Amino acid sequence: MRKLSSLVAAGLVLALAGVGTATAEAQPANQGAQLQQAAPPRGKAAATANPLYRTGRLADSNCSPGSLPRGSTAAYKRFLQRVTNCLNASWSSQFRKAGLSFSKPRLRIITKKVRTACGPWSAGADGIYCSGDRTMYMLITKTQLRNPYALGITRLMAHEYGHHVQQISGIWNYYWAARNSSGKSMQLQLSRRSELQAECFSSVFMNTVADSLPVNQDEWDQTVDWFRKNGHKAWAQNDHGKGSSQAFWMNRGFNSGQVGSCNTWKVSARYVA
Repeated sequence: MRKLSSLVAAGLVLALAGVGTATAEAQPANQGAQLQQAAPPRGKAAATANPLYRTGRLADSNCSPGSLPRGSTAAYKRFLQRVTNCLNASWSSQFRKAGLSFSKPRLRIITKKVRTACGPWSAGADGIYCSGDRTMYMLITKTQLRNPYALGITRLMAHEYGHHVQQISGIWNYYWAARNSSGKSMQLQLSRRSELQAECFSSVFMNTVADSLPVNQDEWDQTVDWFRKNGHKAWAQNDHGKGSSQAFWMNRGFNSGQVGSCNTWKVSARYVA
């Protein structure tokens, strides 16, 4: 597998950009009827004591999305769809164990930036989850085609999917309500709790595909170390957490493989700094 240093040389935007992109316009109101989904839990307990936390290890989807050759848009699209199918399989099983209704996110693969239901495309992002239309928007750039990196794009997709998990499990019911009634400082902390949880969910999924993707342990460790040193640099307001916080939740999710290890809503503020 390609060493992480080669990815850095090509630009590590794939492994970082789009981390947890979701805007305030994407609040989860007035969407349930369209998707025919039972109402998810509400209130603070939906975030701090969600039934998903009691479901143990994330279900293994035996994910094997295949190769990611250089220069092929068709192969890249196929890889993204297969990873999404794997995420659907793992999380649908987890929702069944939790006794929660599940619905798949939409996947829209694009080759140029678009305006989403949540507003303009976020600067520098390669992936966005918009709760306004429950869609993962994945951008394929020329840089990615020249230097495809299976671990990086899978981690990013699993992070954006983590926001969909928050949306349909009821976690974001609490998040948006609390955010709308908070001052700037608390809004940033709530954003960090949301983003770091999505990153932890992503790492839990990466644990399940460690053998089948596969995930090389050395490359994973180097990826976490890169986030520790650089993960905060794209977010001037510190709405995604310091690099050390991102690395902490990445390791916590990957090492445990347990959904319950990602409860960022109940820990003290120092763990989501």
